[in-house]
Amino acid sequence: MNNVYKGNGQNDSSVLLTCDNISGYVFVENPQSLEHFLVSQIPLWKCLIDLIGASFLIILFLPVFVVTYLLIKIVSPGPVFFKQVRTGYIGKPFIIWKFRTMYINADSSLHANQICEEFENDLVLTKVKNDPRIFPFGNLLRNSCIDELPQLFNVLKGEMSLVGPRPELPYAVEKFKLWHCVRLNVLPGLTGLWQINGKNSTTFTEMIRYDIEYVRHLSFKLDIKILLLTIPAIISHAWLSRKK
Repeated sequence: MNNVYKGNGQNDSSVLLTCDNISGYVFVENPQSLEHFLVSQIPLWKCLIDLIGASFLIILFLPVFVVTYLLIKIVSPGPVFFKQVRTGYIGKPFIIWKFRTMYINADSSLHANQICEEFENDLVLTKVKNDPRIFPFGNLLRNSCIDELPQLFNVLKGEMSLVGPRPELPYAVEKFKLWHCVRLNVLPGLTGLWQINGKNSTTFTEMIRYDIEYVRHLSFKLDIKILLLTIPAIISHAWLSRKK
């Protein structure tokens, strides 16, 4: 069974996920009713790190929020923030927030087609080259990951974690095979094993394997290690993007 997501909106809980005898992970049609028994609970230490860490980072980066807000207002008329439905913990849909880096009413089919091709053929995951939808300075915000700072509020709401697999788009999750669904057994994160191990130089399968490795070895020590390695990874990614 390949279709694992059938939610129609933010509050839709009719997610169809299944299980097998190999993975040991169980996903049910109505996750809200049985998730306490069937799904690993989020550790208390992780909730505390997310609450304290996200609060601290929002205060720390407040000047960046203000400057980015003004920059987007000057460069591109329209809303400053971009919101989108993503698939989260045990397949529940939620609204993710980002700083907008594209022109208003940009065509999403360009990205959707590329994602589907990369997933189906296990290609290296890359951004759309010479993307005409991105406004001036948009690439700077994306390469520096500044565009993702509003997701700190998703962390405060308990929809995301500081560390975890990236939250995928519903049409990408529909391409998942059964064993891929293990990555949905933890909260999606701002950073993770995949992000610090190459990100846009890895294939789809490699990304999934990094995510599953994280799920199976989830620990306080691992989260701290990933957080400490995230800044060097962002700097390296920004430098390589600049050279290209």
